[in-house]
Amino acid sequence: MTTDLTNKKNLAARTLKVGKNRLHFSEEHLNEIKEAITKQDIRELHAEGIIQIKPITGRRKIKKRKTKRGPGKIKRTINKRKQIYVKITRKLRRYLKDLKRAGEIENKLYIELRKKIRMREFKSKAHLKEYLASYKNAVIKKTEKIKPEKKEIKEKKTTKKTKTKEKEE
Repeated sequence: MTTDLTNKKNLAARTLKVGKNRLHFSEEHLNEIKEAITKQDIRELHAEGIIQIKPITGRRKIKKRKTKRGPGKIKRTINKRKQIYVKITRKLRRYLKDLKRAGEIENKLYIELRKKIRMREFKSKAHLKEYLASYKNAVIKKTEKIKPEKKEIKEKKTTKKTKTKEKEE
């Protein structure tokens, strides 16, 4: 004989503060369970052992789960680092693209800087600007060093020519 005890099961789950699936009604005392109306009746039946609570099965306890969190399980910090990397690289690459369009940097320098951005050499846009300023200063100094040498060579050539002309006359 099957009887519908869903309401009794709900009442027992609320009073004993347990899930419905963990409750077990003994089949020999179903009539007594049917007669139980109040929460106090349910508590008495539980004390007598007619209503039993099954133990927890099929899941780890929270304390055990916390101990299984090694470095391979934690993903939050990695994602944060990656987001920062993506933001910085996109910003720097966009800036480089604008400089190239404006004609402020050459293609060779552009490629070199893109490689450096990928290797995380620049921490920010300001750092990249600082690098470019120092790079331009270095290029200017190199050209200034080369120019006087060329002038000296030209002067030597002209002096040689004038000396040979003077000797001929």
